[in-house]
Order: sequence, then C-alpha cells, then structure tokens
Amino acid sequence: MASLAVAVVAVAALLGAGVVAAGASKFDDVVQPSWANDHIVYDGDLLKLRLDSSSGGGFVSKNKFLYGKASADLKLVPGDSAGVVTAFYLSSAGDKHNEFDFEFLGNVTGEPYLVQTNLYIDGVGNREQRIDLWFDPTADFHTYAVLWNPSQVVFMVDDTPIRVYENKNATAFTHGHHRHANNGTNSTTSPPPFPSPQPMAVYSSIWNADDWATQGGRVKTDWSHAPFETTFREVRVDGCAWAANASDWDAGEVRRCSESSWGKEGRYWWKEKEMEELTVHQSHQLVWARAHHLVYDYCVDTDRFPVQPPECAGR
Repeated sequence: MASLAVAVVAVAALLGAGVVAAGASKFDDVVQPSWANDHIVYDGDLLKLRLDSSSGGGFVSKNKFLYGKASADLKLVPGDSAGVVTAFYLSSAGDKHNEFDFEFLGNVTGEPYLVQTNLYIDGVGNREQRIDLWFDPTADFHTYAVLWNPSQVVFMVDDTPIRVYENKNATAFTHGHHRHANNGTNSTTSPPPFPSPQPMAVYSSIWNADDWATQGGRVKTDWSHAPFETTFREVRVDGCAWAANASDWDAGEVRRCSESSWGKEGRYWWKEKEMEELTVHQSHQLVWARAHHLVYDYCVDTDRFPVQPPECAGR
C-alpha cells in the first residue's frame, strides 16, 4: 500500500465530466472523488472543489490511518460566499464514529469568514467552537491541519494551535498544557471522553448550507455569483497507514499504530514524547488565538448546555 506520508499536488486537466487524467497520477495515489466528480476541477497544479446550483463536490483519501497529521493548503471562495461551506475533516466509519472537523463558513463580501471546529467522539458531536481569522483566507493559500495522537487532538492554522482537545484519562490529567499524574483525589469522577483508536480517512467537500451557515441562516446563497470554488494547492497526510485488507476493528493494526515508534512509513514522529502536549511557545500561541479570535465556545454556552460538558471543566 502506498505510504500516506506523501505530499499531494494535483496536476491534471479536467476531461469532460470526469477527473481522471494521466497528469493526476500523483494526486490519485492518495485521494479520489467522493461525490459529484464533475465538480472537481484540475487547473494546472491546483485542485478546485466547485459548487453551483446543481451540486457541490468532494474527495476522500484512498487509505485510512490511525494517528498522525493531516493538512491542506487551501484558498477559500472569494467575494460573496454567504451560505457556502467548505469542510476539511477526518472521520472514521459507523454510528460510533470519531470525526475532527474544520468547517469554513462563507459570508457576504467584506465580512470575515468564520472557521468552525468540531469533534465527534463515539458518534456524539455538539462540540463546536468558532474563530475569525487574522488574515484574508481568500487572498492566498494557508495551511489548516489536525494533529492526532493518543494524548491530544490539535487544530492548527499556519502552525498556530487554535484548539486542543486533551486525553484526560485515569492516569494523567492536564493543568494548562503540562501533564501530571493523577493523585486519585478525583477517582469518583469519570474522565471526559477521548476518541477511541479508530482508523480515519481524510475528506473535503463544498456544499450549500444557507439554512444555518451565515448569520444563523438569515443570509442566503446568491447563486448569481456561482460557481463558487475552493482551491487546493497541496494536501498532506503523515500517519500510520491502516492495512488495506484489515477491518476497522483489527486489534493487530490498533497495536501496531498505537505502540510502535517506526513503521513502513518511517518514524512515527507524531507519537513522540514532545508531541504529547504543546510546547511553551505553542501554548502562548493558543492563548493569543483564543483571546483575540474566539467568537463562540460551546463550553460556555449555558443555553445549550445548562450542565457543562465534562471536558469543559474549569473554563
């Protein structure tokens, strides 16, 4: 199986309604259309997902992985993008799936994009946070990434952490972003849930969500501006590639990806000691991003959650 530790650059031309071309072979090794093939457009060395009044479109990685880092260099729909949502996310399969989402919520011309992140754990979501950005995401390419290992899930924008979801299990908990042994004083309190080891694929899609995406659905998509296009320059996945012939519950694959330090992909750097928590510099970046750009946090939304979710304790 091809290694998932590969930089993906789409170099192809759109042939009729399809997306298959000889020049796309490097890209095709890693991802494939997931729906609406004719709304995936190759433009030189770029890949575009297109939305018009008939459909959106999307792609999915050909292989799954357990732990690692997935990132995309992308440029969002310019101009009036109200109602348009582009997603870049990781997801496992089934009713009890895990999912880590970036959703880019379009807006009217001159108003900022909002970036919504969310986590589904064992099929349960409702963990939305939203930020605005410190740059125009339609003017140039920026890198959006998710780092995932047994200790934490980290959402990053241009290497700046904007959100961290930590594993506060029975033997470790976190103060700030430095982990300490649990002294047992909270032994009667169940730790917050953390995503179980399920292999995940990488997805991206664009679609019309004008029933909720912009100002709570008050602003609708203006189809006179269609087609809307999100442009990808590069997609990269560094991770423990799940065996193609293994089921999603294969205990041997879970062990290999969870316990090994090296594999056919090379060194599993995402599981090393220094990746178990943010560095001091990254912690400062996270504090800055949330202090200046966080506009919504489910943890403090008492209308939705009169009882604070367990992972939000202390906020």
